[in-house]
Amino acid sequence: MKVFYSFAFFILILATGCEAPTASQPANNENQESMDPSYNPEAKLKELGITLPEVGAPVANYVNTVRVGNLVYTSGKGPNTPDGGYITGKVGADITQEQGYEAAKLAAIQLIASLKAEVGDLKKIKRIVKVLGMVNCTPDFGNQPEVVNGCSDLLVQVFGENGRHARSAVGMGSLPRNIAVEIELIAEVYP
Repeated sequence: MKVFYSFAFFILILATGCEAPTASQPANNENQESMDPSYNPEAKLKELGITLPEVGAPVANYVNTVRVGNLVYTSGKGPNTPDGGYITGKVGADITQEQGYEAAKLAAIQLIASLKAEVGDLKKIKRIVKVLGMVNCTPDFGNQPEVVNGCSDLLVQVFGENGRHARSAVGMGSLPRNIAVEIELIAEVYP
């Protein structure tokens, strides 16, 4: 019976015109991927004048990132200001949509810092896969996507096409410590 299956496999290979993988040739090219030599997110950060902050300790019982296989999941990050504070308030009441956009940009910087702390070199980020942006806003505010663009725009500036991602942007009645936005993401890393 084994001879029959081996013969059938051989005939299938001949019929499809495919070569059977050998011990020295992997069945797929996934582990042979190489990144574009011009891809350098850290150089892009310098060009943009952005210095990544140290990643702070979580404020509760969780971790900043979790890596599962080739995916890195970040915890939600808020709009930390360089002086150690946060941008707080409700978009549509306490702060404007434009200020919300800037808050989302600050959250993106925190997310990038978390990724760097996890993987060491941002060149290891193959793609930003998914972003979830939560906006602390009034019930009648409907421009959450425009606010979360602050994060998305910066991710694309830093990671180029690899920064384009699927996304959700939702309004919240409140966020921890009254921060204006909280954003999390999932990133794929090179093997």
